[in-house]
Amino acid sequence: MNQQKQHDDALTDIFGSEQMLDPAPAQFIPKGKTRPEIAYQLVKDETYPQTQPRLNLATFVTTYMDEYATRLMNEAIDVNYIDETEYPRVAVMCGRCINIIANMWNTPEQNEWKAGALGIGSSEACMLGGVAAWLRWRKRRQAEGKPFDKPNLVMSTTFQVVWEKFCQLWQIEMRTVPVTLEHTTLDPEEALAACDENTICIVPIAGVTWTGLNDDIEALDKALDAYNQKTGYEIPIHVDAASGGFILPFLNPDEKWDFRLKWVLSISTSGHKYGLVYPGLGWVVWKDKKYLPDEMAFSVNYLGANITQVGLNFSRPAAQILGQYYNFIRLGYEGYREVQQNSMDVATYCHDEIGKMNCFRNYADKLVNPLFIWYMDEEYDKQSKWTLYDLQATLQQSGWMVPAYTLPKNLEDVIVMRIVVRQGMSRDMADMLLGDIRNAVAEFEKLEYPTPSRLKYEKSERQKGRVYTHTHQC
Repeated sequence: MNQQKQHDDALTDIFGSEQMLDPAPAQFIPKGKTRPEIAYQLVKDETYPQTQPRLNLATFVTTYMDEYATRLMNEAIDVNYIDETEYPRVAVMCGRCINIIANMWNTPEQNEWKAGALGIGSSEACMLGGVAAWLRWRKRRQAEGKPFDKPNLVMSTTFQVVWEKFCQLWQIEMRTVPVTLEHTTLDPEEALAACDENTICIVPIAGVTWTGLNDDIEALDKALDAYNQKTGYEIPIHVDAASGGFILPFLNPDEKWDFRLKWVLSISTSGHKYGLVYPGLGWVVWKDKKYLPDEMAFSVNYLGANITQVGLNFSRPAAQILGQYYNFIRLGYEGYREVQQNSMDVATYCHDEIGKMNCFRNYADKLVNPLFIWYMDEEYDKQSKWTLYDLQATLQQSGWMVPAYTLPKNLEDVIVMRIVVRQGMSRDMADMLLGDIRNAVAEFEKLEYPTPSRLKYEKSERQKGRVYTHTHQC
């Protein structure tokens, strides 16, 4: 009771301070100092008017770790991974994580330390995989005395923005294969039709950000093998497994998508997604050390010893490495399988319940990852007074972040919503979300006039000859 009184007195002191009457600094550093408890409260208060992380069903990023993992990471918050001479055990744990992930993906490499690298998120990991493919291609072209100024990369239009960044920054032509409502993933034959002698790699995706689906990597590998034999090319596959890399090994271990396939030479994933670690953490692994160009390793000697590193970033936090290694020890294979299966079961439940609503249609019949998208039923949509953007805004009032967006090229007219289920999302929370969706729809159907987003949508659609009557009920 005495401690509570002291705490209350301290808060009274904070909210009775002059600093609480001043606006938070936005342009210039304050001239004077602020007591730490007041500075803490000012910053903390800035975070209140936003979605709570576990209610953010838009993000793929981990929003829950247990108290021991959080403690370990907090205790390493001041450790810079790159200082391997000062923190050699962190480097060892990083190498062990790469070994574990490589073996999880069925690496054939026999070396004690597998060929891989740490990234700050899967974006850096993708970049490293892409750069390695580009450098290998360039080296072959140089050895053959052929021009190497027009490299290209092939993937579907459901690419994550990092690949657009990669192609722009390294001046590589991005050749995209459109997806359709009938053909929802990368078509192997169309992908090969886009290839030529300048293709550095094809990038299928395990866990598409836009849709939650997986490209058929085994079918692509088979078709690519025949193509490479016919043409004499050596076009490899880099698998962007940002989400699927930590789902497939546990929920579909027999599915061949990884290093069991001939032309899969590198794979990237996100440790801070279904690797269950707080951001930012990514991993990239190569099938063998020979596929990791020597030019990608940089050495420095000004940290007390000669340190060689593969990565776009230099300084980086060590805490996430500890978090990943802790998860591997704490959860083991069975623990990961249970967590991922629970996420899949909750996602399947939400998918099925939303599919029962007459106003919605699910994009895919079956889930392959713990996330899915849906869109408005076509007949209902023709007579509706609202859009999925209105549903997003209404759910956000209850704290949920469920994004509405348009699909990529060739499907720009299709507005969808997406739910990403991660560790920390329970069946009870799913019921609360579904209840809020049903209540929102019921209120929308009482509307007398179309919403502003609906009017904007209809204005665009009328230009395409579509007509709306606003009489249908869900």
